[in-house]
Amino acid sequence: MDYMILKEASEKWGVTPRRINYYCAAGRIPGAIKMATIWLIPKDAEKPIDRRTKQGKTPKHEDI
Repeated sequence: MDYMILKEASEKWGVTPRRINYYCAAGRIPGAIKMATIWLIPKDAEKPIDRRTKQGKTPKHEDI
């Protein structure tokens, strides 16, 4: 299985590496494993839903 690191996942999903770290630590990314101090995330993993915003609500900065 191919893996990516936090930086690659953050570029792919458009969030900070710190947010990806929180997702991994909380077990929200299936298949993510920690090797020493580095999180390895499967390349085919989906971005977890951001629970800080309500579902279905569009952000104010996006145009419809």
